[in-house]
Parts: sequence; C-alpha cells; structure tokens
Amino acid sequence: MPYCDLSSNGIRIFYRRCGHGSTKVLLIIGLAGTHNSWGPQIKGLTGAVEPNDEEAPPTETVGGESNTLGEEVREGDGIEVCCFDNRGVGRSSVPSEKSDYTTSIMAEDALALLDHLGWKKAHVFGHSMGAMIACKLAAMAPDRICSLALLNVTGGGFECLPKIDLQMLSLAFRFLRAKTPEQRAMVDLETHYTKEYLDECVGSRTRRDILYQDYVKAISSSGMQSNYGFEGQLNACWMHNMTSKELETIRSSGFLVSIIHGRDDIIAQLDHARRLAKKLQPVARMVELHGAHLVSHERPDEVNLALMELIKASKSKLEPEEWSHLAESESGCLVLKIHPPLNRNKDGANSLIMYKLLGKLQLSFLYFFGAFITGYEHIRNTLKIKPVRVAASVA
Repeated sequence: MPYCDLSSNGIRIFYRRCGHGSTKVLLIIGLAGTHNSWGPQIKGLTGAVEPNDEEAPPTETVGGESNTLGEEVREGDGIEVCCFDNRGVGRSSVPSEKSDYTTSIMAEDALALLDHLGWKKAHVFGHSMGAMIACKLAAMAPDRICSLALLNVTGGGFECLPKIDLQMLSLAFRFLRAKTPEQRAMVDLETHYTKEYLDECVGSRTRRDILYQDYVKAISSSGMQSNYGFEGQLNACWMHNMTSKELETIRSSGFLVSIIHGRDDIIAQLDHARRLAKKLQPVARMVELHGAHLVSHERPDEVNLALMELIKASKSKLEPEEWSHLAESESGCLVLKIHPPLNRNKDGANSLIMYKLLGKLQLSFLYFFGAFITGYEHIRNTLKIKPVRVAASVA
C-alpha cells in the first residue's frame, strides 16, 4: 500500500495516484472524507477510474509539469492526480491529541507528500476543510503551487457553522440521534445534495434511492471514523484562520485561484466564499454553480470544466486581470455563472426576505445552536453516552 511516512512524528499518510502525464494535481479532501470522495474529478481529469498499479519513481517537476526545465508543455499531455486520506480518517494515522490537528499541520502533511512524490510543483485543489488546508499550503509554500482551486470553502471559525434555520436544526438533531448507517445516510444526503437533484429520476429510480444504497454500503463497509479523528478534524476547522499576511502571499505569488461553490450549500455558506474571493482579488475567479455542498458530485461536468480552465490558464500564463475579466457582482466578487440558476421568481423573493430576517437574528440563532450542542455534550459526558460515529461523509 502506498504510504508517505512522516519520520518526524510517526504519522503515515495513505495516498493513491491515478492517471499519467506531466501535469500534476494534488487533491485534498474535507472533514471526515477519504480519497475516494474525489472519484468524479479523478475520472474527469485523468479518464482513469482505477489507481495506478505500481508506484512511479519520484520525478521532479517544474511549473507543475515533469518536462525538462524550460520545455513547454505539449498540447495533449496527460494529467496525474494524487489524492490522499488526511490524518484522522481512512487508512492514514489517527493521532489522539486535538493539538495534532490544525489546518497548518495538515498542510505540512500535504507538503511532505509532494516531497515524497518528487513533485516540485502541482496544481492544488481542495474541498471544504481540504480547501482550508490548501490555503495554508499555498501560503506556506507558494513556490510549490501552479494554481489553487477552493471548492465549497469558508474562512474557518464561526464561518464553519452552517446556515441556521429550522431545516438545519432538524438535520443536526437527526445527526445526533443517528444510530445506524441507514439513519446517517439519510441525513448525509440532505446535507450534501439539493432536493431537486435527489428527486431526479434515473431510469425507474430517483437519485435519492440510488445514492441512499451507495451511502449505506459505503458506511457499512468502511466502518466508523474514530472519535479522535472526527473531533480532531472538527477542531482544525474551528481553529482555522487565514491572516492578512497569508492572504497577501497568495495574492502576490503569481498563481491563479478559482473558488467554486454551490449556491445551495447549507454547510459552507456562499457568502463566506464570496468574501474570500474578494480578499484574493485580482487573482481569484468566483465560480457559482447550482448545487449543494457536494457540488463536485452533483455537477461534476461543470466543476471539472472549471478545473480544466484553471489548469489551461495557468499553463498559458494568463494574467490575473484576464483570468478574472468578468464584470463585478453587487458583492464585489467576480462571478462566472456556468450553470443557470433555477427560476425562483416569487419563491426567490420570499427567500430573500427570509434570508435578511435570519441575518438580523443570526447571533441569536448561533447562541441557541451553541447552547444546544453544549448541553448535548454535557449530558453525553455525564451519562457516558457514546453516539455511533458512522463512516466518512464529505465536508
């Protein structure tokens, strides 16, 4: 099995490589997710569905390409991707101390993996917590980055709190009560995908039915993520913060950034991603798609198109102003709308009114939600209740 051993602390990082080519892409997954969660992107970028059978010898890369120094990348060169399990999940090591989990520490894991592979530079794409890790990696080692894609990202801390409304409170309650893979699968589906997508028919079945069976099978076969891993990764998200200096490093290091987000994401709210895109101007392009937190699964073709555009723009050394050439939206972010929004009309107006109302009550909701979770934890610790922690979901 391919592992990257971090000799300094005994941590082992499990990884897979797929595809072959001079263009290197490192994929960093999010909270509780494993390397398998990148399936639609691996297939879309490389055409491969199975990992490479044998580990290729380490090869130095220049500009994200393994060609001789200064040689231009030939049109049609393939793409090799590497995806891995973050510490705390899957086949990677699971430290028991929360202090061993921060986005900076996990960025160091990713950097060590690049060294292990012999990749001098790579395109780095991260999802959710993985996007937070990718930001830290880009600020830590900007000379190793060809381009940066941040999918369904937030700025960490309070921005990790989901949109607080009756739907989310219901989901949180059901999540805490989930005792079986079947119960957890139902909650995961509603947090990962839009209702429209789940209700679509594929043949004689809905996507909800198909995905439900897939989720139950995956949860049952892969087992539970340990409490150490889940709580550690959750702590990393909560403690994540990008300083002004780190953001300036990303802005000024010469690589392009694409921030890709589902408009209907109830876990990582769209406004947070827009704010980050604004902070990273002029190198960042904001791509909004119809979809939820797993927009990479819900709209794989659009996401893969956005990622390929980023790779091509980086290879052609496109200037930041050309990369983010679209007119500014009201929020000040540059928005590329690949997939048209649904026709909401009256419902959209009602949603806007409700959103503004909830915005005014945000602190109250946050307090209520925090008190709810704190109370649950107190009762759990008092009564020694150990809820079932079922298998990896992507966040």
